[in-house]
Amino acid sequence: MSYNGSLPVSDYWSGYVAQAQLPSTPRLALLALLNIPIFAILLNVLWQLIPSRDRSAPPVVFHWIPILGSAVAYGDDPLKFFFQNREKYGDVFTFILLGRRVTVALGAKGNNFVLGGRSTNLSAEDAYTHLTTPVFGKDVVYDCPNDVFMEQKKFVKVGLSTDNLRAYVGMIEDEVEEFLKNDSAFAVYQNNNINEWGKFDSMDILSQITILTASRTLQGKEVRSGLDKSFSDLYNDLDGGFTPINFLFPHLPLESYRKRDRAQTKMSNFYVDILQKRKNGSDDHEHDMMAALLNQKYRDGRLLRDHEIAHILIALLMAGQHTSSASGSWAMLHLAANPDVVEALYQEQIKHFATPDGNLRSMTYEELRQLPILDSVIRETLRMHPPIHSIFRKVRSDIAVPATLSAPSKDGTYVVPAGHYVLACPAVSQADPSIWKEPTKWDPTRWSDPEGVAAQAYKQDADDTEKIDYGFGAVGKGTESPYQPFGAGKHRCIGEQFAYLQLGTIITTIIRRVELRLEGDKFPAHNYHTMITTPKKPRNILYRRREFD
Repeated sequence: MSYNGSLPVSDYWSGYVAQAQLPSTPRLALLALLNIPIFAILLNVLWQLIPSRDRSAPPVVFHWIPILGSAVAYGDDPLKFFFQNREKYGDVFTFILLGRRVTVALGAKGNNFVLGGRSTNLSAEDAYTHLTTPVFGKDVVYDCPNDVFMEQKKFVKVGLSTDNLRAYVGMIEDEVEEFLKNDSAFAVYQNNNINEWGKFDSMDILSQITILTASRTLQGKEVRSGLDKSFSDLYNDLDGGFTPINFLFPHLPLESYRKRDRAQTKMSNFYVDILQKRKNGSDDHEHDMMAALLNQKYRDGRLLRDHEIAHILIALLMAGQHTSSASGSWAMLHLAANPDVVEALYQEQIKHFATPDGNLRSMTYEELRQLPILDSVIRETLRMHPPIHSIFRKVRSDIAVPATLSAPSKDGTYVVPAGHYVLACPAVSQADPSIWKEPTKWDPTRWSDPEGVAAQAYKQDADDTEKIDYGFGAVGKGTESPYQPFGAGKHRCIGEQFAYLQLGTIITTIIRRVELRLEGDKFPAHNYHTMITTPKKPRNILYRRREFD
């Protein structure tokens, strides 16, 4: 019996089962098994077509399959998903994500609603601890009360002092130069051939450079010298537990989850062993992050415990590695696609750092902060490619959506119930055509106009007039800015100054040594299937040694 399309699918399968001459009970069971999914989908559709009994609830994005909801459309291209549904429902709507009800609040006011909300109502800990605790470890970040986490952020800021940042510039420059001299991907550079082009995968190379520079600066000599294959294997196993599937399904009985747990224990012990050696008199280290953390005390007077320091260092390594390597990769790809900008960057280097003998001297931290073209390149890259597109909070108690954010429902303002999630997407604000001119175009020059939209958005993000101390030092609130590459509010990234320093030093050191071109005419698309938005393959960059390097 073949299906010719003239009968409904359910009738076709019924006829097929009848011809199979199965006993009545198994036949009925098979019929039920085949038809249950169809009935479930029909019931789900009918339920959505019935006018909502709760008129205070935000509109729900239409979806065919229950539980799965809009997971596929959101996971494949979240920005496309958000912009399309914004046209239908406005800035506030709810979608189903594998059984979770997620209310999206878009635009600057939506960012403020989610990121500026009180932690008693909107909890980052409840949203993320099942993902971060198995990777970072116990008693840090989202595995501790919010006030303790704020103290830990304050401790980390001590290790990111201006004096330390000054020292980090030279360290990063040294690491990048050593990488260019020794990595096989830069064999053409090493052969001193100025006429031959080589190539490298932007994400692979920036991932390696980022972990080398971060370990040298933030982690300390012992960690940097321990970056061998065994450490790399541990890192990869731990990194395998930091994916969207771990966020959505935290307790699957998979080997990758077991590898993650074993790697977390071994890496934690690795750091604790270094701490013990330092406490026992080993002084062969610089004033790095570990040294800073060893001297910090909580408000109640107790010192950080060894495992807390170890887990904070793991969190810094993992979080910084993902975001900086992705941002660096995007920046290098855009530069390779825009040789004129590369040349402008190079000429900026010559203008500020050329020596009488024709070489380029090393930069200082203060000088790095005063390079307008470099600054514009980094800002524009972060505008177009913020590392994290979606920021979740779990609702602890029913919360009303401000009427200024959305049109009120017939019964008043929308209300998001406890147990649901809310989501902000600063990436939407940073790509909004009603705010930015040609938002999909990478244009660093937009940041040169002191009265332009970009400069005003950046000023609003820095929030010079409204500084708030959430427990780790005064920072700009910035929750209503359309430009938030480092988040906003109390969970704003405290490593943004280091990120600018790291990205700036890596970019300038590479630009000093090689010319860049993009391989092929097609610019890489976004890969949204990872926790951090990365470029899809192919993402190769061609390079050629500079004549006067």
